[in-house]
Amino acid sequence: MNWENLLKLKRFGDEKERPRLSQDDTRLGFEVDYDRIVFSSAFRSLQDKTQVIPFSKTDFVHTRLTHSLEVSVVGRSLGRMAGKNILKKYPHLSADLGYKINDFGAIVAAAALSHDIGNPPFGHSGEKAIGHYFTEGNGMRFQSKLSDKEYQDLCRFEGNANGFKILTESKEGTPGGLRLSYATLGAFIKYPKASLPHRPSKHVAHKKYGYFQSQKPFFDLLTKDLGLLEHNTVHRHPLAYLVEAADDICYTIIDFEDGIHLGWIEEEYALEYLINLVKEDVDTLKYSQLKHRTQRLAYLRALAINSLIKDAVKIFSENETDILKGNFGSALLEKSQYSAQIEDIINLSVQKIYCSEEVIQKEIVGYKVITALLDAFVSAASNAFYKKANSYDELLLQLIPDHELLPAENLYQTLLNATCYVASLTDGKAKLLAEKIAFK
Repeated sequence: MNWENLLKLKRFGDEKERPRLSQDDTRLGFEVDYDRIVFSSAFRSLQDKTQVIPFSKTDFVHTRLTHSLEVSVVGRSLGRMAGKNILKKYPHLSADLGYKINDFGAIVAAAALSHDIGNPPFGHSGEKAIGHYFTEGNGMRFQSKLSDKEYQDLCRFEGNANGFKILTESKEGTPGGLRLSYATLGAFIKYPKASLPHRPSKHVAHKKYGYFQSQKPFFDLLTKDLGLLEHNTVHRHPLAYLVEAADDICYTIIDFEDGIHLGWIEEEYALEYLINLVKEDVDTLKYSQLKHRTQRLAYLRALAINSLIKDAVKIFSENETDILKGNFGSALLEKSQYSAQIEDIINLSVQKIYCSEEVIQKEIVGYKVITALLDAFVSAASNAFYKKANSYDELLLQLIPDHELLPAENLYQTLLNATCYVASLTDGKAKLLAEKIAFK
């Protein structure tokens, strides 16, 4: 891989390259990516999608929207700091091609902003509920009618792959989806592989999958153009490591902070964990003068995020050569000097937040809601595909927005469209719709 290809401003449908030197710095192409994501309906829906606490009305608790905004802010800093080192190492990128430090920040910020755009309602339990429907529920009836890869896309439904679909899928009137730059799309793809085959690998890029079979043609074109394809292996875009680090930093620190605000984690206990992470940077006099819990938490949170950002950039820069060769197989924070403190914080969050009775109860509700919706819309869409839709099926399909046509040219695309429609719903809309359907 080389940075000349990795930083492409090219977009879907372009017949020519977009040289960096020809860009208007007042509104750079990578910044246009950010704007397009912000104004998309899929991004707006994140305001009512679960981050950790489903249906919480507590002011302090983050939704997918606030989480994504914070991840993009951290990602911008990571990109700029790493970009400074990259341009110092490869001065021709700046002198001959016109790239600047802020370009790297803009790419990582845009990719980070959209990193959760494909997540279904009810957080990761929503993904599991969709998979359960096709592996053990009524969706099992379609296995014999699909290829192994197509069926696996549904059985292991993945928000990352759905995000790539949302960002890139051509629809009537919108060819190429949001038409983001190739560099931003490359940085978005954390897992550059299909749902099958499973790879017996510990490489972080093989942990999940990043695209549905319906998006394979464009995925292949994109990764080849970016130079990610080498010897039949698709490597992860180097800036995807920074997007991943931004997400890891935010959910480690911010979810922990939410648990403190909710009273699920004792303040004194929690502050000790954060102080262990930032003890070398704490201004003890300043900290002692903070009278309120929110002030103390905000101060320690800012120090913690700053420490992890600097450490992640250091790890990225030290391993940049191996990353370009596709030989770096870990998330950046796995190599962090603060890995022990991070593990302590995550373990406490798992115990006190992710496994709390309230979260588990709400996830159970999510399972029931998603199963009811899939039963209804998958059946309606498949019946329509086979020209066997009854009046109830037709009524259900009339609930779909005009631009979302579920029946498609083949059964796989039809089932995927129905599933992705359910995944597009907010927590509140999904719950309300499931309650209405229950009275059929």
